Amino acid sequence: MDFWVPVIFGLFKIGVLVTVIFLSIKSHRDGEKEEKRKKETSGQYAAAEHAVDASESELKVDR
Repeated sequence: MDFWVPVIFGLFKIGVLVTVIFLSIKSHRDGEKEEKRKKETSGQYAAAEHAVDASESELKVDR
């Protein structure tokens, strides 16, 4: 009976460590994806702000 106690606690410890490592890697990757998505969306807005509007009267061509 004394042999199984450390085995069960050891398996529990390994299970907890594997779960924590998995969740930390997942959290890190999700954070990187979120940063990348924010950079892409902010880049689109910045590009849209600098875009030229062809309907403006200043851009009409005299013939």
